Amino acid sequence: MRVRKAVIPAAGLGTRMLPLTKAQPKEMLPVVRKPTIQYVVEEAYEAGIREVLIITGKHKRAIEDHFDRYGHDVKNPHLDKLDEILDDINIYYARQRVQRGLGDAIKYAEAFVSDEPFALLLGDTITVPSCTAELIKAYENINAPLIAVEEVPWENVSLYGIVSRAEDGEIFKIKHLVEKPDAKSAPSNLAILGRYILTPQIFEYLEIVKPDRKGEIQLTDALELMIEDGIDIYGYMFEGRRYDIGNIFDWLRANIELGLEDEEIGEKLRELMKSLLGERI
Repeated sequence: MRVRKAVIPAAGLGTRMLPLTKAQPKEMLPVVRKPTIQYVVEEAYEAGIREVLIITGKHKRAIEDHFDRYGHDVKNPHLDKLDEILDDINIYYARQRVQRGLGDAIKYAEAFVSDEPFALLLGDTITVPSCTAELIKAYENINAPLIAVEEVPWENVSLYGIVSRAEDGEIFKIKHLVEKPDAKSAPSNLAILGRYILTPQIFEYLEIVKPDRKGEIQLTDALELMIEDGIDIYGYMFEGRRYDIGNIFDWLRANIELGLEDEEIGEKLRELMKSLLGERI
C-alpha cells in the first residue's frame, strides 16, 4: 500500500534548549527564514504526502497558528510558497495530554493512520536532502517497517535510539534496537535519526510495551518487541545531512549551513564569516 500519510510528533518540552524554549515550541525555532517544523512539513509534502497529523502538547498553539493563513495582503514569495503548500495539503492536530514519551504521542495517531503504512517525522529534525522521499522509495521494495539511521560518534550514542545490523547493505535487516544506551553497552553507533516508515502493527506493541524508568513509552522499545516476535524491521543508511534542532549546536549549524546555501543571503553570510574568521572558510 502506498504511503499517503505522515505523523509529526511535536509535543516535547524542549528542555535541552532552555531558556529559548521557555515560551515557544522548539519546533518553531527559526532556521534561516522558516521555523523548523515548516521544513518537516515541506519534507513530507515533497515526498508526495498530502495528509499530515501533527501531535502537539501544552504551549504549542504557535504551530497551529503558523500553518493558518496569514490573513493580510503582503507580497512575499516565501509566504506565497507556504500558502501554495497549504492549499494542497490537509493538516490535522491532536494534543498529547500528558508528557509520556514519543511512543505515547504516536498512539494518538492510530485513528488517523487506520490500516495504512505511514511516515513518521520528528518535528525537531531537518534532513537534507529529503530523507522521507528516500524512505518511501525504499519501502515500496520491501513493504516492511523501515528506519533511517546514520553513524554517530561513539561518545554520542547515549543520546539516541541505537540499532544493530543483522546484515550489511544500504538497506539491512535490524537485529536489535535499544533506547539511549551508554557507549560501553551499545550494540553499534548506528543512530535512529527521526525518520521512519511504520505499519499499523506498531500500535499493538505501543499498548503492551512497558514504560521506562522515567515512566515514558518509548517507540524504540516497542519496535524491539516486534523484532522479538519475529517481525522484520529494516534500517536505511541515510547519507545526507541531519540537523537535530533539539540541541543548540545543531540549531546554530543548521542556520549557518543552510544560510550559506540561501540564494538571497548566502553570499553576504559567506563574506561576513570571512571577515570574522579570515580566509579559513
